[in-house]
Amino acid sequence: MLHALTSARLEFIVDDTSGGLEVVHLGSPIGRVEPATFSAPIPEGGIDRLAPISVLAEAAAGWMGKPGLRLHRDGTVVFPRLDPATVTSDGSSLRAVACDPATQVSVTFLATLHDAGVLELVVELRNDGAPLTVDEVLVSVPVPQASEVLQFGGRWSDEFHPTRHSWEWGTFVVENRSGRTSATRFPMMMAGTADFSEQSGTVTAIHLGWSGDGQVRADRLPDGRRILQAGEIFGAGEVVLDTGETHRSAPVFLAHSAAGLNGISDSFHGYVRARPTHVATERPVILNTWEAVYFAHDLNTLSALADRAAAVGVERFVLDDGWFLGRDDDRRALGDWVVDPAKWPAGLDPLIAHVRGLGMEFGLWVEPEMISPDSELFRAHPDWGLVDPHHDPVRARHQLVLDLTNPGAFEHIRQSLCSLLDDHDISYLKWDMNRDLVAPTDSTGRAAGQAQTRAVYRLIDEIKRTHPDIEIESCSSGGGRIDLGILTRTDRVWTSDCNDALDRIRIQRGASYLIPPELMGAHIGPNRAHTTGRTHTVAFRGATAMFGHLGIEWNLLAATDDELAAVERIVSMHKAHRALLHGGRTVRIDVEDEAVSAFVVVAPDQGEAIVSVSQIATSRGLPIGPIRIPGLDLDGTYWLEQLVLDERRLGLAKQQPAWLEGVEISGRQLAVAGLPMPILNPETALLLHLQRR
Repeated sequence: MLHALTSARLEFIVDDTSGGLEVVHLGSPIGRVEPATFSAPIPEGGIDRLAPISVLAEAAAGWMGKPGLRLHRDGTVVFPRLDPATVTSDGSSLRAVACDPATQVSVTFLATLHDAGVLELVVELRNDGAPLTVDEVLVSVPVPQASEVLQFGGRWSDEFHPTRHSWEWGTFVVENRSGRTSATRFPMMMAGTADFSEQSGTVTAIHLGWSGDGQVRADRLPDGRRILQAGEIFGAGEVVLDTGETHRSAPVFLAHSAAGLNGISDSFHGYVRARPTHVATERPVILNTWEAVYFAHDLNTLSALADRAAAVGVERFVLDDGWFLGRDDDRRALGDWVVDPAKWPAGLDPLIAHVRGLGMEFGLWVEPEMISPDSELFRAHPDWGLVDPHHDPVRARHQLVLDLTNPGAFEHIRQSLCSLLDDHDISYLKWDMNRDLVAPTDSTGRAAGQAQTRAVYRLIDEIKRTHPDIEIESCSSGGGRIDLGILTRTDRVWTSDCNDALDRIRIQRGASYLIPPELMGAHIGPNRAHTTGRTHTVAFRGATAMFGHLGIEWNLLAATDDELAAVERIVSMHKAHRALLHGGRTVRIDVEDEAVSAFVVVAPDQGEAIVSVSQIATSRGLPIGPIRIPGLDLDGTYWLEQLVLDERRLGLAKQQPAWLEGVEISGRQLAVAGLPMPILNPETALLLHLQRR
């Protein structure tokens, strides 16, 4: 029997006669279904049955790809072959239970189709026999029309690089073993029709909502069928189920679009915004002190910086690393979460009172998952490191990972954080995590990477439970922990440690496929970028940062009067359009010229929009030609004007387009004929505002 979950963008149809729950269709809604039309031929030269593409593909049923379950009992392999599933469904969610009496294994499939068109799949595996070791749980779905694959990688301060492949044969794998989501191997993959783009083509996206080791795969089987797969990666012997115990998998999220990659982000953004935990208040403009003072904390200097911040319109002041006991550099003190009396003889209260008196919120940096060997905590508890006990631990940034699977360590950190929040007027935690896990092993010698991730989740959940008004940012060496697992319990992410506006254009574009702009930390950095050494105008830095959760990461005490005026102008402009920027639809624009990056943010009712056009390199030809602007009301008429961030000439030209002075224009003309662009200097941006008449 077939069962369907249907939304406007995606339909998920399964057949319960396969115990692994065969996925008959995942894609655009197809209406009435004739089961016979999904039967496939069985070619000569192989086994006598064609194993179905199931949520858990079954090796025992003849599946020749990577199976959904890899299990063993005391070295003896276990191949479940599940009986037909018992399914209950209400049209938006589905629960299917299937068991295999021979192996004493049962599976519960949980599928939820959210209103935005995002499908969430979770698998619960139950053992009813002797102890069962779970080596792998891997969810699979078909993508029959796909011929190209898109994945994302990068490194520290250079996240979200897209890489595209022709998918004629074989397997593409993104496998992460860093113990966190990873900037190098982001757990999302897209598969689509040939030449799919931002605005066209059929695309399916898969994302693992998990903040630890995991994999996403695109596999074209020998029989030609194409699938996407995702699941966690377990350490050896990490998941062992005693009789009656259950393992619940990390959620796998899927989205589908018949209108290119913009449709994928429409679904993910809609899903994120509809969650009950999504931020409900305006995103306050932030000043973060890291690139202003680093570890050099001083009440007078920071109070003066707060004065400057308030003067340019900052609404939240965040004190970064360096405030706690003995923390003069990155070589010591992690774990000693008490205020350093040498730097703060009167505690943090004088600074907090000053910040609050200026009308700003106060935030604080913490790194609760780490421990420094040179710390009071480590000297008292040298066994609290999450390390392989047989070898000298591998350090990163001079620090070790704190074993949060240890009840004593967990409770110590929980109490330390609660004490900070109870004793101070803190509204925001910048929660950092600055290193990978290496051979994570608990005090009993067992692999503990997965347990550590779940302990981090539990710790954040506990802090949120006891302090429900606190907001938490997920930072992990920049964008090293961005996924829908951590975002279930945090309120924004730090997209990258790179504040170079040129690199940030690509980084933020890549992040926008999954997360909406209001969750994407984007700061105006100093004149010379900390990570690249490049210099940019305040206007270019502001034009890039404006399209996220805006912040400043710059010593404003060293800024000139003109620079401060420019920052104030950018902050004021952001606030004037904040509801649009953080509630509108982000539509990335296909531009033939690779030296240009463009997108538009359109209000839900299409009554207003802001267009961003950035000249990221020198174009080979000038002018670059018209750019068509999608997403608007085709039958509407708009007043178009430039949002001026500075008064400098855009680029060297005898004449620029007359419309820069303001013009009335139809949405249809903008979408079909486009708008001729002015000549722009490299590393400059043009912002346009559209208001429907």
